[in-house]
Amino acid sequence: MHVIDKPPVGIEWGEVWDGFRQLAPISLFVVIFGLAFGLAAAQAGLEGTSIMLMSSLVFAGAAQFAVLDLWGEQVPLVPLVVTVFAINARHLLMGATLYPWLRELPPAKRYGVMLVVSDANWALSQQAFNRGAPGLGLLLGGGIALWLAWAAGSWLGLSFGNAIQDPVSLGLDMVMGCFLLAMVVGGKKNLRMLVIWTLAGGSSLLAYRYLPENSHVVVGALAGGILGAVWMEKNDEH
Repeated sequence: MHVIDKPPVGIEWGEVWDGFRQLAPISLFVVIFGLAFGLAAAQAGLEGTSIMLMSSLVFAGAAQFAVLDLWGEQVPLVPLVVTVFAINARHLLMGATLYPWLRELPPAKRYGVMLVVSDANWALSQQAFNRGAPGLGLLLGGGIALWLAWAAGSWLGLSFGNAIQDPVSLGLDMVMGCFLLAMVVGGKKNLRMLVIWTLAGGSSLLAYRYLPENSHVVVGALAGGILGAVWMEKNDEH
């Protein structure tokens, strides 16, 4: 019987810097989208202070873009909450996959790390965990890089946003998707992961076809997250 050591769950500053460095190239594209958001938010009538506070405290690009359509003198609170939850529901799946390592941290550190979790640094940390290496430092460092890039891009959008008004026309919206696909392909491959991703993807596609707009994000995240939580990976013994 061979016992597999669980990867260390502490956060070393060297690993934080490594995560920051690895996500720095991707962050350049985040700056561009932040720039586009800053411009769109200003055109929607938001003040510069409100825009910067939103990007710094919320840090949810797609959701921030979505709420601009709902912004006005009378903000519809319930539709706004539902929209933001739908778009960010994938964090349920991220939280479920990170729980085995985050639960070992004190609550302040645990939720502090989660404040900067996004798609790219989550994928990077999962690759590290799948190799048996520590990944929380990568998660935090990569998240800080992305957060700074988003805030900086939002500020640039307020000042110089007319330079790039439509990043989608340049194909820049595909950069993050390609990065995440590469992370998934290079990650752990076993029956459990295959079933979880298949269920999440299949459920999302069915919801996209038959349910209301944006509900596919919630359905896919819930389906994959619940299965991942119920079907725990047994890695104590080999």
